[in-house]
Amino acid sequence: MYQTSQLNDVTTLDLAQALMERLSISPDDWHRLKSNRNSRASEQLAAAMVFLLKNQPQEAQARLEQAVGWLDKSISAPPCPTHGKS
Repeated sequence: MYQTSQLNDVTTLDLAQALMERLSISPDDWHRLKSNRNSRASEQLAAAMVFLLKNQPQEAQARLEQAVGWLDKSISAPPCPTHGKS
């Protein structure tokens, strides 16, 4: 666990980017988690925070809307682009 003094040496943006990296679904986990609403919403919410801290409110809002869509079930995972093609 980080001590307060260690956290003081890290920028808010760095913390948000680390959280986004931690919550991003890796290619190895994609099929397992592509429809997991909490995982997908968390991933989008962390990305929104990074964009907001980079002063890109439109990008942040788009990610927030995606996160809400996952939570309220108004969006679903698209089919895998590598399946079903001949």
